Amino acid sequence: MKFSAALFLGLVSTVSAGCDNSCSGHGECDCGFCICYDNWGLGMAHDTGDCSDRICPFELSWVDSPNVGTSESDYDTRHRYAECAGKGLCNRESGECECFDGYEGKGCQRTSCPNDCSGHGTCEYINELTFGATEFSNQHMEFTQLSQSFTYNGFDHNKVRGCVCDPQYGDVDCSKRMCPHGNDMMDRRMNQLDDTQYQTQRITFTTDGASALAERTFALTFKSRLNETFTTIPIEVNTATPATMSSHIESALLNLPNGVIDGVHVHSDYFDLANDMVSINITFTGDSNQGQQNLLVVEDYACAAGCTPLLDGIDLLHSTGNVTEHIFADYNSFECGRRGKCDYESGVCECFEGFTGPSCGLCTSLI
Repeated sequence: MKFSAALFLGLVSTVSAGCDNSCSGHGECDCGFCICYDNWGLGMAHDTGDCSDRICPFELSWVDSPNVGTSESDYDTRHRYAECAGKGLCNRESGECECFDGYEGKGCQRTSCPNDCSGHGTCEYINELTFGATEFSNQHMEFTQLSQSFTYNGFDHNKVRGCVCDPQYGDVDCSKRMCPHGNDMMDRRMNQLDDTQYQTQRITFTTDGASALAERTFALTFKSRLNETFTTIPIEVNTATPATMSSHIESALLNLPNGVIDGVHVHSDYFDLANDMVSINITFTGDSNQGQQNLLVVEDYACAAGCTPLLDGIDLLHSTGNVTEHIFADYNSFECGRRGKCDYESGVCECFEGFTGPSCGLCTSLI
């Protein structure tokens, strides 16, 4: 009888010291509490329950309570880690996040791009995107997209994403074909007595010596208003005959594919080899290039055998910022010349009555 009582008490003691469900095989029992293995627990906790639930990945929370310290080292603690970044629900069976609409990734840590960019673009992080710029000059306002020239270190720099559209496509999801841009022929110029009405860009080469330029080759890249990018054939720097060099630049630009530049005038503005500086003005005069154009890009790198275009390259003191807008265009540049509507399915302008042409820039009747 005493033996049976002792056995019963031993069993009670053993049961009371055990852990629920033996920690489900995913943890260790310590004094009646489960210490779960990594990625196991009950809910979001690692050290409670019976370790029967999977725990999902933690990422920086999209929205949470501020947690800012007083020292500069505490500034990065505004966003703390949260399961599924607070933008999804954890599937406790699989340990995978089921993200809300607009979010994706192993811990819902990044945004998804609308409509997957419609197959006409790539989904990029915010620190890889261009940024909008508004320029105001000569009473004209132009909205452009500029390449990023700074480092963005916000908490969402590798979380927020957007579409970078292929050439000829636009909108937030790259679903729309872009239409030709042109001057609104019914718009009044700011100064009709001024002969300067086209945009002029200035290219300035600054080197350590004339020998760094002489007989070297470079190329120019032009980006159209439809985001098409074209690069010229090699252009030789001719320090002896500036007019010849200007002629070669003009010819190279006019021979870009698809007639993307249909009129241009190039002239040597400043040749000061004693001070190691060469400056050239490029004026867009064609109907397809009225209004503000994207700044040209000087391809000054060496492009050897197997590379296109074949370039010797030129050594510049300032390889960036050597192309500037010298004269602001008095013409404007609008989609379909603001005299028609763009068919975003075809990328063709549907001109209003009395107007015709690729960008509705021709008048067919007196109004």
